[in-house]
Amino acid sequence: MVDLLIVGLGNPGSEYERQRHNIGFRIVEAFAETNQISLKRRAFGSIVGEGKIAERSILIMKPQTFMNLSGNAVGEACSFYKIAAEQIMVVHDDLDLECGRCKFSRGAGHGGHNGIRSLIERLGTKEFCRLRVGIGRPPNGQDAADYVLRPFAKEEEGLLIEVIARASQAIAEFAEHGLTFVQQKYH
Repeated sequence: MVDLLIVGLGNPGSEYERQRHNIGFRIVEAFAETNQISLKRRAFGSIVGEGKIAERSILIMKPQTFMNLSGNAVGEACSFYKIAAEQIMVVHDDLDLECGRCKFSRGAGHGGHNGIRSLIERLGTKEFCRLRVGIGRPPNGQDAADYVLRPFAKEEEGLLIEVIARASQAIAEFAEHGLTFVQQKYH
């Protein structure tokens, strides 16, 4: 039985590791490491790990389907474990938040994010929880699709280390205390 499914969105492969679009992967990796959860097993078209946080059974997923097809991997896991949308936390990049800002939400639309669009389509609902991590808007004239596939600027790396640690802690608090608690604390 799985009480909570934590999904980090990103693209597989070392060439994508440092891109803005992969912040979800980086955060769930940090969360797994902090909580001694091994992310080595392959299942559901993903790299997965299982553990316990505050007496809750946790499944962590990093879909390896590429961002735009993430819903397929998550849908498979949800079908197998009988996971409801309310038991899902998705960690992903957000262009509409300033770089480094974290915001929890539930039931929001995809806002142009193709990974979230895929999840909504596959799950048939948008009623899952999300930890949106700000990556900022692209500079004037730069295409958003190109921007999300670029690495963070050198001057953002210090902030990024802080954000990853803070977001990892926020996920643990979400697992223990729920959405309302983290929404109040991290807004």
